[in-house]
Amino acid sequence: MSDKKIIFFDIDGTLLDDDKKMPLTAKKAIFALKEQGHEVAIATGRAPFMFKDIREQLEIDSYVSFNGQYVVLRGEVVATNPLNREALQAMTDLALTHNHALVYMDHMDMKANIPNDELVEKSIQTLKAKISVGYDPLYFQGRDIYQTLLMCTEEEEPFYEAVFKAFDFVRWHPSSVDVVPHAGSKAKGIREITSRLGIAAENQYAFGDGLNDVEMITTIHNSVAMGNSCDEAKAAAKMVTKRADEDGILYGLQKLGLLS
Repeated sequence: MSDKKIIFFDIDGTLLDDDKKMPLTAKKAIFALKEQGHEVAIATGRAPFMFKDIREQLEIDSYVSFNGQYVVLRGEVVATNPLNREALQAMTDLALTHNHALVYMDHMDMKANIPNDELVEKSIQTLKAKISVGYDPLYFQGRDIYQTLLMCTEEEEPFYEAVFKAFDFVRWHPSSVDVVPHAGSKAKGIREITSRLGIAAENQYAFGDGLNDVEMITTIHNSVAMGNSCDEAKAAAKMVTKRADEDGILYGLQKLGLLS
């Protein structure tokens, strides 16, 4: 096993603050880690095309995207885990009867099955990314879809959870929930990278803040929750750092002894 260290960073609420801005201290910290010879990777619920600018800005080419369903190591795709096509068709049919829009996402693009849906536009706008959602109700047919956004409230979500056991539902917005393959997670995607690099568990680190980070934070030996994290992430983490907008990345790395 190598004694090299690897550090995984979530994006929203971790690398980026609530205004979707990256503190300069976070950017400098990433480059300082790389200068010391450590591996730095991203672990996010976003699709690859939704954080291309961040990868370029930080010069990072290893990442876990779609909450673990599409994994890239040093620019090469090393693992994929698409949604079950039959179950996705059934969920599409059922959602349409309730007028709940879906957004289908592969590694290249995303398309909604209802045009100009207000909830789709509202939820995507909160990401403040330069992306738009096209319309193609058949986009999920004949291609691998790694994540779907389902527009429903928290109260409506258990109905879908009870019917579609092939999927896990991870809420990220009051009007939208991520739909991913059952038992797929950032933690699983991370293992695809760490096993290939031969990095020991005690040399693995992860920073996150949301519900979709809880399994990653629970699994990773050195886990850090941001000060702005949800309660579940804070409870699962080995350490809680400051908020993203209070230089939480740098502070956490210094507390871990990875940066001085």
